[in-house]
Amino acid sequence: MLFSSIPFLYYFLPSVLVLYFIAPKKLKNTVILVSSLVFYGWGEPKYVVLMIASIIIGYFSGLLIEAFNQGKKAKLFLWLSVIVNLGFLGFFKYSDFFIENFNAVTGLSVPLLKVALPIGISFYTFQILSYTIDVYRGQVSAQKNIINLAAYITMFPQLIAGPIVRYSDISKQLKKRIHSFENFSVGIRRFVLGLGKKILIANILGELCTDFKLSHDKSILFYWLYAVAFALHVYFDFSGYSDMAIGLGRIMGFNFSENFNYPFISKSATEFWRRWHMSLGTWFRDYVYIPLGGNRVSKPRQFFNIFVVWFLTGFWHGADWNFIIWGLFFAVLLVIEKTLMLKHLEKSKLLSRIYMILVISVSFVIFNATDMKEAVSYIGGMFGVGDIPLVSKEFFYYLKSFAVVLILGLIGSTPIVKNAVEKFTENNKVSKILIVLEPTVLVILMIVMTAFLVDGSFNPFLYFRF
Repeated sequence: MLFSSIPFLYYFLPSVLVLYFIAPKKLKNTVILVSSLVFYGWGEPKYVVLMIASIIIGYFSGLLIEAFNQGKKAKLFLWLSVIVNLGFLGFFKYSDFFIENFNAVTGLSVPLLKVALPIGISFYTFQILSYTIDVYRGQVSAQKNIINLAAYITMFPQLIAGPIVRYSDISKQLKKRIHSFENFSVGIRRFVLGLGKKILIANILGELCTDFKLSHDKSILFYWLYAVAFALHVYFDFSGYSDMAIGLGRIMGFNFSENFNYPFISKSATEFWRRWHMSLGTWFRDYVYIPLGGNRVSKPRQFFNIFVVWFLTGFWHGADWNFIIWGLFFAVLLVIEKTLMLKHLEKSKLLSRIYMILVISVSFVIFNATDMKEAVSYIGGMFGVGDIPLVSKEFFYYLKSFAVVLILGLIGSTPIVKNAVEKFTENNKVSKILIVLEPTVLVILMIVMTAFLVDGSFNPFLYFRF
């Protein structure tokens, strides 16, 4: 079930919220669990069993790890949890990738398994792993109530596309959280604005990207238009989903961590990854990079650690070589920045802006390519390799057709609007006017988005495939 769908917005969500708020305090987590299982099973009922199995393994692993208090047996159960859960992820997500590459190397023809990827498995697997690892480290206590743990893992607002919520961040909220009109109104606002990002910007820019791929009249500037449009498409698609997840969590009294912080204003790739998909970045930092030694080791070892983390980051995103190359592309940039460029980028705004436009554009072309051949072809097109004209009729046509959305996307990807609103609200009179206008604006926005959904086609979130 999609957040950006009529069944979710007008049937599932209202029903769940009514049940949630009329339920006694002791049963609220049960309502979250049951509704989340229904939400997940709506499209893939058979994979609910897999998720429940992962939850049960995580639950008992946590209890046994705590019972043996960091001894050898505790480590054994930790590794059992890690291996089994990563085994599930590896089988369903990467089995065909490994078979294809095995066949390519050996010349054999081992048949592909063609196993469907359970939606959200990458996200909920990482949440279970963070829970059992934190229990082993003594950073959190094992959850004795399986309903509470299952509610945390399956929570439908962030179940299938993040953000990756740490158990340590909401363990207290699972037992006691504040339900208030303020939380409800802030959550509704955040959800509606996130939905607007998805429907009114991401989906429309996605159409531009699709049209570009089908075009036979490509030019250098058209390649660049595609690269910029896709980067904005990914940002508004994923950050929109994160906004909706954070908003829904807030409605139910949970405070999820932010997942994006205007990454396109970054001055370096290093800063970009402190602002983009922050929940994934901190997960790899805390559970891979730091355990490998982080930056407390020699420079060669530190660079090795960076490459390991970014290989895994790329591979986490998808079972294709373009994702691995995409991850390693950033690893190379981060190493170069740490050794040569970072000081220069921080001193020159012009240099840093030009550099980041190139980095972001090229990286997302690699990210969205069907294979590396296409990625190389598109990057070559951006830089005029081959007999490619500078402009084309279709470039001007699509630039004109999507100009408004592109401008909205470029402005919306910066803190300009946020800063303007904050400045206006400093004036008490303006603040009172905004308080009165906000509900009306949100209702109008919902009406417009509903019209788009009724008239539109299937529009899955990009990160569902991860």
